[in-house]
Amino acid sequence: MKILNFFRSSPAAESKELAAFLSGFSIEVMPKTLAKIDDFAGLLPKGTRVYVAHIEGTPIDDMVATTRRLTEDGFNAMPHVPARWIDSRATLDTWVRRYAEEGGARQALVLAGGARKVTGDFDSSMSLLETGLFDKYGFDRLHVAGHPEGNREIDTDDSNRIVDDAVRWKQDFADRTDAKMAMVTQFVFDAKPVIEWEQRLRKAGIRLPVHVGVAGPAKLQTLLKFAVACGVGPSYAVLQKRAKDVTKLVKPFEPSDVLAQIAEYRARTPDTLVESAHIFPLGGIRQASEYARGMTSPEAKA
Repeated sequence: MKILNFFRSSPAAESKELAAFLSGFSIEVMPKTLAKIDDFAGLLPKGTRVYVAHIEGTPIDDMVATTRRLTEDGFNAMPHVPARWIDSRATLDTWVRRYAEEGGARQALVLAGGARKVTGDFDSSMSLLETGLFDKYGFDRLHVAGHPEGNREIDTDDSNRIVDDAVRWKQDFADRTDAKMAMVTQFVFDAKPVIEWEQRLRKAGIRLPVHVGVAGPAKLQTLLKFAVACGVGPSYAVLQKRAKDVTKLVKPFEPSDVLAQIAEYRARTPDTLVESAHIFPLGGIRQASEYARGMTSPEAKA
């Protein structure tokens, strides 16, 4: 399949495909952001999966309180559990127990974390999953990270060897446990690397669903800053190209183009792993929520 020539549907079809793709979107929020919003329950459809982003230094009490509030508001709260910030198995046990018992969570995003230095006993999502603690406390859905553009902090030789090995391990873990698993990707600005990666995964026998990360509406300068900080790969060129057009510098960047291309690919590929979209609200949680709801409204599906 030649990806560059793949997208040929009509505008009406694209609208329906995009609305269908986004209908099960997830989003994330930081505790300090949620604390400033009185009416968060009115921003999103009930049942939306909301990741609780664990920024380094955030007290676990704040993470648990945010998880509890989201659960009480009718959302599926999914706290981040970053391996490299956890100093011991006892700490992990405490965190997972509190998320379950106090926060009402039954879902978690298990990841290595951005810190290069390992704090304690864990250095990867796999080392956290192998403890069995998520199963012990009744977590039935566990998401892990996917890297369609690679990860230079993991594969320092610019190959994908280690991240590919990790995906195979995660598939094996899913096969030998009862956990419902999916991979959520870093935010991307181009559909091509995602589609090529997804095709490569299927060819290798991977069956884990993929939730494609995109940046919500934001100023271009904001996205450029986050893209550099988060190590976004080849799709960064999309932002660089846009930055050369002075007329677009003052307009918020929206992920509609990349989402539409992935949505069409998903609609035309029955066995695709692409399942859903995850929105990183880099330009603000309200803007991202309004965008997602607008794209999934009845008018958008018409």
